[in-house]
Amino acid sequence: MTTSFSHLLPRQTVPELQVPVAGGGAYDIRKEAPAAFSLIVFYRGLHCPVCRTHLKDLEAKLGEFERRGVSVVAISTDNEERAVKTSLDWQLPQLRIGYGLPLPVAREWGLYVSRGRGKTSIGVEEPELFSEPALYLVRPDGTLYFGSVQTMPFARPHFADILAAIDFVLKNNYPARGEVDASFEPAEAK
Repeated sequence: MTTSFSHLLPRQTVPELQVPVAGGGAYDIRKEAPAAFSLIVFYRGLHCPVCRTHLKDLEAKLGEFERRGVSVVAISTDNEERAVKTSLDWQLPQLRIGYGLPLPVAREWGLYVSRGRGKTSIGVEEPELFSEPALYLVRPDGTLYFGSVQTMPFARPHFADILAAIDFVLKNNYPARGEVDASFEPAEAK
């Protein structure tokens, strides 16, 4: 049985995204006003040791993103208690940790969803359902510039590479790529 699965297209407006943030406040993609981009990092949750390493690296590079005009948030389907624990236990005092991402919204963003399989190697129980990692750069006008969506926790884009790419993009006014949707049919195929 094949299930339809949507993905976001560059140069198109991204879906709504509103979640509470650990420690208070909320994240709303429509209210972000970055000079260059919004960086949205979807992570698996408190149970994921790979996410911990990834978000610690992001925390260390927050200043570099801010200097380039990039606002940053990390979001999961975790509840508030797990999000606060993530922020405290993983020592992420500056990184906005969004939580409570509804699974239908995760699907609108093209995220893969997994079933929990018990405790992970770090002894934390996986939720019944949770979204897999993704990383998006969204322009200030709300259109997608770049996206990387994964089915597994491994082999994620490195934030140093993302910073270098942002430098290149801003210096060269490089356009978003991958904007052609599935309905396009080349002339020779007609």
